[in-house]
Amino acid sequence: MFLNYIKEFFVKKSLNVNLNNKKSEVFAKKIQTIGLLIDESNFEHSEALIKELALHGIALENIKVLAYREKFKEKETYSRPTFAKKHINWNGEITEGFLSEFVNSEFDLLLSYYDVENVILKLITSKSKAKFKVGFSTVDQRLNRFMISTELGNYKLFISELFRYLKNIK
Repeated sequence: MFLNYIKEFFVKKSLNVNLNNKKSEVFAKKIQTIGLLIDESNFEHSEALIKELALHGIALENIKVLAYREKFKEKETYSRPTFAKKHINWNGEITEGFLSEFVNSEFDLLLSYYDVENVILKLITSKSKAKFKVGFSTVDQRLNRFMISTELGNYKLFISELFRYLKNIK
């Protein structure tokens, strides 16, 4: 238990370094690829969220999903790439290949679909090479270029607001 607090302290330190070195990119083209970072510890409608994105014209093969679980079971089979706190080391470095691949992908849009302050999720969001990042307004304001103020369970409103504002930005 005590070691988890120490690890969290070091990961927060790494997160702050990432946030201070953050570059702003200009959003200027149509969205074709989406990275979707979901906290499945608190949200159970991942499939419905993905279908909602597809209804707004995003091809399913262009949506890459990464799920986080607070309680990760090695022997359980997950339907999508899933990670936990143990996949990040004490220095805030990623120790899993699929996680590194997700972070290094240059998505047109990264949807950080979590509304609680979680150091591990914030670290993945900050390290992502996505061109434009969107998340909830309840999470650290420095992470995302655009924040939407809705409840986690109201994914239809979140997606409709997202695409409404993206049309206005263009």
